[in-house]
Amino acid sequence: MAAPATAAEPIPAQPAAEDPILEFYMHDILGGSSPTARPITGLLGNIYSGQVPFARPVGFVPPKGGVAIPNANGALPTVNINGIPLGTGLAGTRYAGGQANGQNQNNVNQIQTQLGPDGLGLGFGTITVIDDILTSTPDFGSQQLGKAQGVYVASSADGSTQMMSFTAMFEGGEFGDSINFYGVYKIGSPMSYLSVTGGTGKFKHAIGSANVRGLIPSGQHVTDGAETLLRVTVHLKY
Repeated sequence: MAAPATAAEPIPAQPAAEDPILEFYMHDILGGSSPTARPITGLLGNIYSGQVPFARPVGFVPPKGGVAIPNANGALPTVNINGIPLGTGLAGTRYAGGQANGQNQNNVNQIQTQLGPDGLGLGFGTITVIDDILTSTPDFGSQQLGKAQGVYVASSADGSTQMMSFTAMFEGGEFGDSINFYGVYKIGSPMSYLSVTGGTGKFKHAIGSANVRGLIPSGQHVTDGAETLLRVTVHLKY
């Protein structure tokens, strides 16, 4: 007689291990005495570096009563309070600071993208090279973790997005620890998402994603450039 079969006891499911999370703060500074980013192509890049005739040099205060020269589309050149052409960098067309040129914050958010003769935004196609500082907290003077080196490109005609491709290189790593990022940063959006495309050192073979959120700089360490502060939260898998 065969022994009656007994039902196998179910094996309890093991809780899935959480993905490692890494968080750092990225300081992108245009202009001033210690910039970390520089536009190198496009009309706004030429204005920034003073290559366009009669362009206003960064940090130069025009004489009282000076007349602004309009561009080919008839629009007057617009800069933020740091002298950076609007549409340049990760801040887009937003002014740095609560007020600018007598405008309050509500009016600031209504600034429209300046258009060129072809109907596209003046900043469209601008490539900016970065060597941004990474810190452990939002304060620019906090512990420096490393640097982010790469580029971002104004990838939308209305100036609302920047395609980012950069490597975060962390100091103190015995094998040159770094993580590669690629994706689109949406200016003014509560959250943007980048892909982790690889890494080196202890991050070798890493994949995953990063949540990127724009923050207002703390102001504890004031810079004379136009700073954009990003909080980057990385979720890794191996």
